Amino acid sequence: MKYKNAQAILPDALVKELQSYVQGEYIYIPVEQEQQKRWGEVSGYRKELEQRNQKIKQEYQSGISMNCLAEKYCLSLYAVRKIIYQK
Repeated sequence: MKYKNAQAILPDALVKELQSYVQGEYIYIPVEQEQQKRWGEVSGYRKELEQRNQKIKQEYQSGISMNCLAEKYCLSLYAVRKIIYQK
C-alpha cells in the first residue's frame, strides 16, 4: 500500500479537520463499496485463471485424462475435477 501526504492531496480545511482527530499517524480510507474490485481483477490473475480453466476443460473434452491434466497443471485431481464440472 502506498501512502500519500494529506497536505499534498487534500484541501487545507480538510487537513485541519483531520488533525483534530489524528496527527502524525496513518489512517486507512477504504474504497467505496460500489468501486471495489473483485479478487484478482486489478492484477489480471483472475483472467489468467479463467483462461487456464477453459484450457483444462477443452483438453479434457479432447480426451486427455484428469490425471494427466492434474500433473500437467500441477493441480490435485480434486481441483481438476472441480474445474471440469463447474458450470
